Amino acid sequence: MDNNLDGLKELVAVLKADQLAQKEKEKRDAWTKYVSLSMIFLAVLAAVASQRSAGSSSATMKQLNEATFNQAAASDQWSYYQAKGIKQSLYELERDRLHSAETADPKLLATLNNRIERYENEKKEITAVAKGLEEKRDTARAAATHAAADSREMGLATSIFQIAIALGGITLVVKKRWLWYASLLVGAVATLQMVKVFASG
Repeated sequence: MDNNLDGLKELVAVLKADQLAQKEKEKRDAWTKYVSLSMIFLAVLAAVASQRSAGSSSATMKQLNEATFNQAAASDQWSYYQAKGIKQSLYELERDRLHSAETADPKLLATLNNRIERYENEKKEITAVAKGLEEKRDTARAAATHAAADSREMGLATSIFQIAIALGGITLVVKKRWLWYASLLVGAVATLQMVKVFASG
């Protein structure tokens, strides 16, 4: 019976030692829960950066489409301008021919001059419309360039966040605090990159 009692005491001592060792290990590794929380925070920031990058890419495409539309419309206006110019030239040729003729009809000359003047005025209106469309095209191109730069810069922030998260994951495996600090530092760099893009937008 004493033998069983001694065995039982040894078992209790081993269990207590194991429990104490487990508590010590939990105490030593308590900081890892903060690693996990920081990785969640970095993952949320990475998702925001990724969403912003995708939104900027969409804005780039939209602005490029708008620029293309305005360029096509401006080209149509310039073609219209050329057509009016050709008609005006024909009337000018006819007027010049009549001027050189000895029997020029003043009424016909007045009609030709009125049409020439009308085409000149129409060309001015067409020029204004075409230049307005070209300004819209240039504005859309500038907006597309800015949105593309935002997308590129936010994509960089997303990549840096992913590196920070990967370092955090390695930290949880190897239990090295310095890796966690490195992860936080890389995450801070990514956050600054993201803030820079938001500030420029």
